[in-house]
Amino acid sequence: MELSRRTFTALAGTAALGLALAGSGGAAPGADGPRVVPTGPPPPVPRADGRRHRVGFDRYSLLVDGRRLVLWSAGLPFHRLPGPSLWRDVLQKLRAHGHNAVSVPVPWNHHSPAPGTYDFTGVRDLNRFLDTAAEEGLYVVLRPGPYLGPDVDAGGLPGWLTAVAGTARTDDPEYLRHADEWLSAVNAIAVRHLYTAGGGTVLLYRIGDGSAAPATDPAGRAHLARLYAKARADRIDVPVIRAGVLSDGRKGGPRAPGLRLGAGHDRTGHLSDLARGITAHDVPTVFGGTAWGWLPGTGGPGPQGSSAPLDEARRPTPELAPLQQFGHLVRTVPDLARLDRADRVRAADRRLTVEHLANPDTGTQVYVVRNDSGERVRSMLPGTGVEVPVTVAPHDAKLLFTGLALGRRKLAYTTAQPLLSMTAGRQDVAVFVGRAGETAQVVLDCETQPEVFRADVEPAWTYDRGRLNVVAPLGEGGLGRVFVDKGDSDVPLVLLFADDATALRLWPYETPSGSLLVYGPAMLRSATLRGSTVHLVGDVVGETGVEVWGPRGITDVTWNGHPVRTYVGRAGSLVMEGMVPDAPDVPLPELGDWRRRSGNPESRPDFDDSAWTVADRTASRSTTPVPGDGPVLFADDYGFHYGDVWYRGRLTDTRGITSVSLSYSTGPHGLLMAWLDGRPLGAHRMPAPDGDTADRGTWTATATFTVPEELRERGRHVLSVLVRPMQHDGDERTRDAYKAARGLTAAAFGGGARDVEWRIQGAAAPDRARGPLNNGGLHGEREGWHLPGHDDRDWRPVDLPHGERRQGVAWYRTGFRLDVDPQLDASVGLVLEDDPERAYRVQVFLNGWNMGQYLNDAGTGRTFVLPNGILRTRGANTLALAVLSDGTTPAGPGTVRLTLLGAAAGGVPVEPVETRDAVDPAGS
Repeated sequence: MELSRRTFTALAGTAALGLALAGSGGAAPGADGPRVVPTGPPPPVPRADGRRHRVGFDRYSLLVDGRRLVLWSAGLPFHRLPGPSLWRDVLQKLRAHGHNAVSVPVPWNHHSPAPGTYDFTGVRDLNRFLDTAAEEGLYVVLRPGPYLGPDVDAGGLPGWLTAVAGTARTDDPEYLRHADEWLSAVNAIAVRHLYTAGGGTVLLYRIGDGSAAPATDPAGRAHLARLYAKARADRIDVPVIRAGVLSDGRKGGPRAPGLRLGAGHDRTGHLSDLARGITAHDVPTVFGGTAWGWLPGTGGPGPQGSSAPLDEARRPTPELAPLQQFGHLVRTVPDLARLDRADRVRAADRRLTVEHLANPDTGTQVYVVRNDSGERVRSMLPGTGVEVPVTVAPHDAKLLFTGLALGRRKLAYTTAQPLLSMTAGRQDVAVFVGRAGETAQVVLDCETQPEVFRADVEPAWTYDRGRLNVVAPLGEGGLGRVFVDKGDSDVPLVLLFADDATALRLWPYETPSGSLLVYGPAMLRSATLRGSTVHLVGDVVGETGVEVWGPRGITDVTWNGHPVRTYVGRAGSLVMEGMVPDAPDVPLPELGDWRRRSGNPESRPDFDDSAWTVADRTASRSTTPVPGDGPVLFADDYGFHYGDVWYRGRLTDTRGITSVSLSYSTGPHGLLMAWLDGRPLGAHRMPAPDGDTADRGTWTATATFTVPEELRERGRHVLSVLVRPMQHDGDERTRDAYKAARGLTAAAFGGGARDVEWRIQGAAAPDRARGPLNNGGLHGEREGWHLPGHDDRDWRPVDLPHGERRQGVAWYRTGFRLDVDPQLDASVGLVLEDDPERAYRVQVFLNGWNMGQYLNDAGTGRTFVLPNGILRTRGANTLALAVLSDGTTPAGPGTVRLTLLGAAAGGVPVEPVETRDAVDPAGS
């Protein structure tokens, strides 16, 4: 829907419409007007249930159907996981590790190969992703842009937008015309998945990249207002995040709760955010995904996401521990959804900083204790009610409570952070967590002495003057268990103690019959109750036991469909007899039978370029000035937005020419090669970014090459140039940075000016499966050499490692078969290794999919994750490598091998990703 100026003005200024569309808007309605929502249980796990729901907020938290919700959202760029069946795997892992929401960026360039064309099929199926998120019980924070940030090419803006009129991220009518059309396409899908209408679980809608336009930028501020009005006009009635805050459109409406769009992975960060009143958190890179194709931004061309808490191979890492702990805590301790600042507290050791908060409904006192020093600190906390010293590791933090209800009992104080508090059947369960080697002390108020049983030898307990004191070392013997019965309550309380590593094997899960807690496996995906049996589905990496605290009446357990024998443990759980075996070995084949073919016929003088585009334009929409003597050589102006670009210039006389100077503009790690009449003139590459230039999005240079004397003659000559442009700039600080030129910008000749007739060729039309960001303009890509169906029988056999000193492009192909057990989730990677003194780069293609770029001498990564679905784990695969070398050193490839990145017994069923087995150079 395109908004007229009248419609835009009316929507932006109408408070009544905002009220009508914003759901509850914050305070719950009452007979005498708005009332404050008290502390209570959080809303149930969200589903696409077909019912209407109220979504709003007040100054404390989000409100869903009159219940408080602390949002703990994980960023999942689904465009960086090109395997739709794997979306479910990652969503399940995020939920299992404590997240109740997922933040989903939707890059415009991923879905729009041309103006007016929008593709939401295959790996771009947003509808399927949102359906899957709802099925897995996760709220969604939808991010349709149009601008997303520098971690995606051009900030997510499509390549074709570089060549059209209009200034992006302003109220420029030409830009808004295209942006409105894009948002209409996304919103038509989003509106079917809004939680307010029960069609899905989209809870929040975030416009732009979340940052505010400064007061000195009225065009930017008007742009954000326009995006907001557009969302409302398209019936997006959930709260909107704009300028970094929540908005419901009402003038004088409720004050929004604290919102953190860039929450970090460390415990100190998110606990400090909580102390500042933030109850809506978005951790942007919990799963970073794969830097496939030409989609990544200017952060680098190699494999990315390996440092994320959930790594590129979809494996949980220790980085997940603090995220999981915080997520389970805010989900099971509702006191944290409504906190006020309380009396100031100082630690005895001033190296500790203490933030004191209190829940006005329950009286629970909350303390964020932070250690910013580089030393372990042990200190008393006067005035907190914590009667023993508290230990905080260097650069760490703890969240401590006094007066917290643990089911039917009251916590006096603790020196360890609670992980969760829940009821499982006939007993309450509370888990406390900390670093290995620390000692957790938990003190309960008990007027009557309870019966206490230790299920493990490590914990100890005493009772004195109305208090039960339990002490447990963390990390010794795995999980520590203490069973507290009778005394002040007929409902037993199970106290569990875990260090960070042990906590990553604890899995709470909510079922219609009640909550349960599972300990032992690498992951719990689902739990289903049928009769007296609980059916558990999950993953096992190493040999493990299984222990279950479940709803009443549960007497039997199955694991991944197989019954397991159990007995009742001393901590009130069902404990498996024996162990679940670990995941079996996964044999991987060696890569051999390589074939090679040269891949730069464009450098030859007799190459037929008659079908290429003539580069004869004299004006450009680029922010890069056009040289005074022209013509425009910028690749984007001729429709070539991604990957390599070839130029061929015809000269009729080279007498007196001593050199040729080629100016070009690229993203980081750009490259240029030149030939005259088929003879290499040389190559030039942009310098590797360093600490001072790491955030530079556009690099420019002029490469000057000497013309050999024997080529300085009358007659027809051909200057061939290959440019690897790399990414478009996504710098959010500079207006229209993405429009900086890519490719050649100018050519000059030493010894005199020469007229040149230029032709240009880049990528062919994209195929419908892989989309516009998969292919560039290499000859092999245009001819389908990267596709599985290409006939390479006439290619020359070659053994790896291989080395040759030549300037240009060479292609290598081989095939391999895998036969992985379908009950096994195996993640496979491709390792490239060689002498780092060799200067070359490799474009990696698996079954026709561009898996990224390897720079041998730039240290940009050596292992490429091969996503299942694109990788046929039970069948034949084709691997193609396009090697670009500048001729200054011998070029590889060196060692190329498969490696197992991880395997788990379990996982989700994997569907083959749509691909093309037949060669189709036109991509039609």
